[in-house]
Amino acid sequence: MRKSALYALGLVVAALVALGLVILFSASQVRGDMFYHDPRFFLKRQCLYIAAGLTVAVAVAVFDYHRWRDHWILTALFGFAVFASLCAVFLFPAIKGSHRWIVLGPVSFQPGEFAKLAVVIMVSVCLDLATWRVERFKRGAIWPVALIGIMAGPVILEPDFGSVMVIASAGFLLMFVAGTRILHMVPFLFAGLSVFGWEVYNNPNRMARLFSFAGVAPEGGAAVDHAAYQSDMSLVAIGRGGLFGVGLSRSMQKQNYLPEAWTDFIFAVGAEELGLVFSIAVMILFFLFFGLSVYIARKAADRLGRFLAIGMAYIIFFQAFFNLGVVCEAFPTKGMALPFFSYGGTNMISSFFAVGMLLSVGIHSLKDQKRTFTRKVVAN
Repeated sequence: MRKSALYALGLVVAALVALGLVILFSASQVRGDMFYHDPRFFLKRQCLYIAAGLTVAVAVAVFDYHRWRDHWILTALFGFAVFASLCAVFLFPAIKGSHRWIVLGPVSFQPGEFAKLAVVIMVSVCLDLATWRVERFKRGAIWPVALIGIMAGPVILEPDFGSVMVIASAGFLLMFVAGTRILHMVPFLFAGLSVFGWEVYNNPNRMARLFSFAGVAPEGGAAVDHAAYQSDMSLVAIGRGGLFGVGLSRSMQKQNYLPEAWTDFIFAVGAEELGLVFSIAVMILFFLFFGLSVYIARKAADRLGRFLAIGMAYIIFFQAFFNLGVVCEAFPTKGMALPFFSYGGTNMISSFFAVGMLLSVGIHSLKDQKRTFTRKVVAN
């Protein structure tokens, strides 16, 4: 492990956050002025979320990641707290047809974002404790899948299919990396995809988005047209941007043409204003983030560090990859935030938590390697 990799990761995250702030300020000006009479309303709040996220990242980075395994009660309490909050969302009124938010006066948050983190931590600890028994059906498949199901169950009932995709895919990725037999994973994969498909089939909005993506117009074509509107306006924005963009703060689509221009479709505004240069830069930064994270995982001092680093890197990279795919109409329209760019406190804090965990693995792996080297020198 080299310190330079940790510094480089920090610089990449800083670049993403800085670029995200610039685009958010431009994308949210119209809505901020219209509803709050302050074009900087969203920028100010996003800065507070970033400050909170940085605090969380520092705390997680300093915290020795080995304690998640050595003090398993801590992991259990964290998982229980997240599960309880996932159940608590049903006590609050639905927002846009989904029970995703806990609203406590001026404070609101989405427990589904923390469920992604909890699954990575719990499954990583479970698989690490299994050691060589990970190849057995019970320890390598049943227990990890049970943990995934505990978190994914309430989330799919909200419904929040995007978070379910992240939770389930991250869990199964960790099982694969740990050495769980493919044959042991297949029945659970089939069952999970069947439940997911059934829930999507029985959700008119999701089916409308799939029909829109496929270019099919069955009965209820108006719903399909509505579902296609976001992606159509997104492509218009990207097309207008060209190579170098129309200029910062000169986006036309953010003038109430493109829905969720400051959250899920913020990338389209950036592409319109700064062009293909912006798009390529963002993709390069996210690939650098993932590459550095994989390096940290490979150089981790133990299996637990490797699992945690891979899992945390994956949930950020998957969300970025899927968001960009939706914005470019490569995937069906699905609300999923672009990490470090989209407006919102919960996603920002959870993203910084993941970064803090990556730094924790890197920092404490370095300490372990130094201790090992010192022992060898003393022994010789």
